[in-house]
Parts: sequence; structure tokens; C-alpha cells
Amino acid sequence: MKVLSVVGARPQLVKLAPIAAAFAGTGHQHVIVHTGQHYDADLSDVFFSGLGIPDPDVHLGIGSGSHGAQTGGVLTAMDPVLEAERPDWVLVYGDTNSTLAGALSAVKMHLPVAHLEAGLRSFNRRMPEEHNRILTDHAADLLLAPTQEAMRHLAGEGLSARSVLAGDVMVDVCLRIRDAVTAGEHPKPVLPDGIDPDAPYLLATLHRPDNTDSPERLAALLDSLAALPVPVALLAHPRLVARAEEHGIDLNRGSLHAGRPLPYAGLVAAVMGSAGVVTDSGGLQKEAFLLDRVCTTIRPETEWVETLEGGWNQLVPDPHQLSASAWADIALRPTPATDRGLPYGDGKAAEHVVELLERHRR
Repeated sequence: MKVLSVVGARPQLVKLAPIAAAFAGTGHQHVIVHTGQHYDADLSDVFFSGLGIPDPDVHLGIGSGSHGAQTGGVLTAMDPVLEAERPDWVLVYGDTNSTLAGALSAVKMHLPVAHLEAGLRSFNRRMPEEHNRILTDHAADLLLAPTQEAMRHLAGEGLSARSVLAGDVMVDVCLRIRDAVTAGEHPKPVLPDGIDPDAPYLLATLHRPDNTDSPERLAALLDSLAALPVPVALLAHPRLVARAEEHGIDLNRGSLHAGRPLPYAGLVAAVMGSAGVVTDSGGLQKEAFLLDRVCTTIRPETEWVETLEGGWNQLVPDPHQLSASAWADIALRPTPATDRGLPYGDGKAAEHVVELLERHRR
């Protein structure tokens, strides 16, 4: 069996790591295509080296651009690759422009498509990720759902016949890295200047267009973080840096200390060392949950609704509309005593995915 994985952004590279490892233990051929959607070394290269992912077999070098230009660029570049490889499966990951373009290119060439992390829904149609994941689910031949909730979403859209519960491969890699960090197998993360790793701090990320494109909203959100009573390690995504510069907003003020994004092992270690997480990232919400840290999500919704149970994650769409004390009480709330359970699986999802691809191969 030949499987071609299409990846292009940081979250997909993290998901690729356990999939690549699972394939390495079989006689199957696994071809990796990197679209280059994330071309910044902090968001791409370090994940290949830090997670032990094999170098991509093909790098399309698409880079940044509008949603249309980026999606169209991947579509154009994928056609000759798929024509040359003719894989048994094209495996696409998550909800990026690379995901949708990879799926569309394969479907047009009558190649079977499997969608890893199928069925997630935010029900916020302003998010480009929501369009990408819905369109990909309806185009794909095999929908690999991470949770029972995702299976329910797919059933509600009439896709039950193509859906299987695969588990969440993010659990595989997150728990493996957690154990390695605990065993001292990774160096301590390089936190932003001004953050004492041995004292309480919050870890924060912001990058979504709804939070960064409006100068008024971005300034208000950063003001809220800067006013918190503990230091905030802000891992500044290139999009955030660009928008802050464009709007003339300082990322280093008050409690805010901005630094570069971290390699995945460094991110896991930084979450484990923190008093909690503040983010608008989908992946980081779940990583905080898996690592026993409270998360405050600056969005009105989440795809990972399981993290909301027991107060592990709390949605705060507009922290600047809260009083300073109320915002601090939420962001610095204690760790819940409730049992999280295993809503995302037991850490063996990647092996299950390979078995499912074998079973459903045409």
C-alpha cells in the first residue's frame, strides 16, 4: 500500500510525526508532500528535526498569500505529483488550505482521499478552517474522526457510511513528548526574556484573524494580557508579529513578554512549567488539557468541546470586557479536581489509522 501525506502547517507536522512512525514499522510506502504553507523555520523546519519526521519527499514551496492564491497554488502544484505517484490513499490532515487543496486535487484525479481529524466543527463560518474542514469531509472517501462528538457531527451531515472512529493522533505525540520531557531527555525551553521558568507564568498565543486583524481588538486583547498579575510568555506567531507592527502595537509591555514560537518539545515543556494557557489555537487547547493545565480560550467557540468539561478549558471571547480581577480569576484559576477521562484516545491512534487505511483500501 502506498499512502501520500499532504502537510503544510505546524499542526499538521505534529500530527504527521506519529503517522510517519507508524508507517515506518510496516512494509507500506509512505510519501510525504510538504506544501510549504508554513515556510517560517519556527513553524516548519524545527518540527521535522525535533519530532524525528523523515524529510519530505516533495516540497512544493507555496509560501504565503491570500486564501485563494495559496489554495490555488497547492492545487496546481499537486497535480503532477499525484500523477507521478498514483498512491492508494491521499491522506490529508486537519483544516488548512493545504488540506482542502490536497483533497480536491486527489478527488479530481479519482484517487481515494482519507481525512485525518474529520468531523470537527466550530459552527463559526467566519473561520476559514471551518470551510476547509467541511468541504474536505464532503469530498473525502474515508473520514477518520478523532472523537465521538466528531462522529455525531458527521452523522448529522449524512456522512456516517464513510466515517470511522480513529482516535486522536495528537495524543500519541503529546504523551510521548511529555514523558521524554519528564525524563529530562529534552533541554528546557527558551522562554521570552523576563520570564522566570521557576516562578508562576502563563503561556499565551494569539494568531487568528478575528483576534489580530482589527487594531482595536488586538490592542484590547494585548492590554488585557499585559494587565494580568503574573508574567505572560507570549509565543508570537509570525501573523501576530506582522499585525502588531502594522498597527503600531507593542508586544512587550506590562506583564507581556514576547518571544519566538517554540519547537514542539519546547512547547510541551513550557506548558508543563506554566500555571495555565491563554490561546486562540485549537491545538494548544487540547495540549493544555492533555498536560493537566487549565486553558482560557479567547474565542466564542471551540472544536474541542470535551476540554470544556469540568472547567479545564473556558471560553472568553472578550477578556477586555471583564474587570481586571475577574479576568485574572479566570486566567489563573486552579487546576480542576475532576477526572478528565480519555475522550481523545489512549495514545495509539496512529497505529489504528494505518490499520483502517489497510482495511478500507479499494
